[in-house]
Amino acid sequence: MNKMQRNSDGTHGTDHGAGGPGPYLMGAHTLTGDAVLNRQGEVLGDIKEIMLNVKTGQVAYAVLAFGGFMTMGEKLFAVPWRALVLDPANKGFVLNVTKERFANAPGFDKDAWPDMANPAWASTVHTFYGTDVSVD
Repeated sequence: MNKMQRNSDGTHGTDHGAGGPGPYLMGAHTLTGDAVLNRQGEVLGDIKEIMLNVKTGQVAYAVLAFGGFMTMGEKLFAVPWRALVLDPANKGFVLNVTKERFANAPGFDKDAWPDMANPAWASTVHTFYGTDVSVD
């Protein structure tokens, strides 16, 4: 498989025991629209955007959308990538947070994105999800 070839599902190869289930590499566009559920099986939202840290080359956040109708009234949430667990069997992700707690997560409106490079904002988000901000 050369670098221009990919599997029909958007993946680039498979994981050969080097870090868990699922594909080794995936195109970011194949992840948008994927559902994010909690451990109780409740839908928390779907992935609208993947945010990259250009300096490190790492995925920093998945932006989830929840609520509303046809994007009207929808609220967005930047979830640290490390807080998500791939669920390849269901073609989505699991986030270890209850629906009630997630309703109080730091979020934003689609027309008023936060400054994600602001350390105070990042600290608030990482503290909420229990991830380490210093790794980004």
